[in-house]
Amino acid sequence: MSGGRTLLGVDVGTSVVKAVVFDETGAALAVRGRDLALVHGPDGAVEQDLEHVLAGVSEVARSVTAEAATAPDLVAVTGQGDGCWLTDADHRQVRPAMSWLDGRASEILRRWNRTGVTERVYRENGTTMFPGTAAPLLAWLDEHEPRSLDRAATAGYCKDAVFARLTGRRATDPSDSSMPFGDGSGNGYSDTVLELTGLTGRRDLLAPVSTTPGAALHADGARLLGLPEGTPVSSGPFDFPACAVGAGVRDPGDALMIVGTTLGCMVLVDRLDTEGTPAGFHVSTGARDRWLRAMPAMVGTASVDWLLSVLGLDVEGVGRSLAESAPGAGGVEVLPYLATSGERAPFVDPRAAGQFTGVRLTTSRGDLVRAVCEGLAYAARHCFDAAGSSGRLLVCGGGSRSLPWLQVFSDVLGVPLETARAPEVGARGAVLSAVGDGVDRAAWTAPAATVEPDPALRSHYDDGYGRYLAHLEAARPLWRPLASGPVAGRVPRPSPATDDAEVSRGL
Repeated sequence: MSGGRTLLGVDVGTSVVKAVVFDETGAALAVRGRDLALVHGPDGAVEQDLEHVLAGVSEVARSVTAEAATAPDLVAVTGQGDGCWLTDADHRQVRPAMSWLDGRASEILRRWNRTGVTERVYRENGTTMFPGTAAPLLAWLDEHEPRSLDRAATAGYCKDAVFARLTGRRATDPSDSSMPFGDGSGNGYSDTVLELTGLTGRRDLLAPVSTTPGAALHADGARLLGLPEGTPVSSGPFDFPACAVGAGVRDPGDALMIVGTTLGCMVLVDRLDTEGTPAGFHVSTGARDRWLRAMPAMVGTASVDWLLSVLGLDVEGVGRSLAESAPGAGGVEVLPYLATSGERAPFVDPRAAGQFTGVRLTTSRGDLVRAVCEGLAYAARHCFDAAGSSGRLLVCGGGSRSLPWLQVFSDVLGVPLETARAPEVGARGAVLSAVGDGVDRAAWTAPAATVEPDPALRSHYDDGYGRYLAHLEAARPLWRPLASGPVAGRVPRPSPATDDAEVSRGL
């Protein structure tokens, strides 16, 4: 190990918390993870306990610093976005946090959809809301648990709650504050959005916005992490944009694809565009005229996992199936909208459902697997077309470990894919956001490999993409709401094994 600075990145995901100690070159000296519990209740409730989360942060931070045999010079925190983490003036939880997976505010969101609130919010700041967004969750609490809000000092986000317990500072960053209450500047809240959502009276619960919140580790935080009091601590951005920073997205037009439980597609843009059909969201980077235009499709590796389970294959079956089935999957084509909540990017339709076409008696298991992989690649192309990708395309997430699948993505998208430097791209981005130009950012984000598209397949997949879009339009009239949703108290869970940033979120 070099004798230079060491930097600790902590990423508090939905189902796992991870910590990494980096040296000054960006090399990982130690990595640890611990599962986090989600509590599933009636009516779509999904909650997390802040004390349990903090215990996980403590465990992984202590483990990596012990393994690296160093007290880091900086702690940088990122984590899941959306949801609602209610804390009091002492930064203790008022009630368990409502996860971004929580569905109790669905009826409120349906009401806002009917009355045009959701579209007007999008026109204000480029955010498309879903039930687990902070605004509908706060509105649900205001209707059902107003006393919880009365007792709270802050209705914030996961990383902000952790940061506050480590330092005593109440703050959030532009990425979290821009969704859904942002004013379009990236650095403030909108009176219009608060009024539209009926939350003007709860404005004081929103934390002050700082470009990259920082503070010193206080005595309680030092005991929690086992680090010296006074160690600098940084918060933000949340996991999705943190992955963009950690992967090396830097110029307008550059894009990142996170092949996780969901398929996260985002492009760095130089203007906030709230025209057109509402879909996805705009994440403020805190820099002037720099936004991440994000299109988080609902399913990614989860759809492949589902098919592997149905077919009785293990995860190695993906590579074998792609080798056995030629491009075009024997004529099988897939619309991969398998989530029970429909689709949200690059279009929004809660009725959206999956579709397999071209299946015959000669169709093999390999054809079915390849068809799903190709369908997801077409979905990614649709998202990037809508978001305006024109530069480099970087990729991370659990699914990016499958080189055969990455080849399918590259062939369908028709561009090289640069795989982000591992491990833990989100934690890497949190550290880079904290240190700014204090390290060699090019070295920290140098791609691990590049997957080139096969030019011989360009025409084939261009035609396939046209068929994909035609199938989408033909299928829309056939979609119906689910006759019955998931069993009460049971909510599909993200897979910790396949997510760099659990971006099922609207995120």
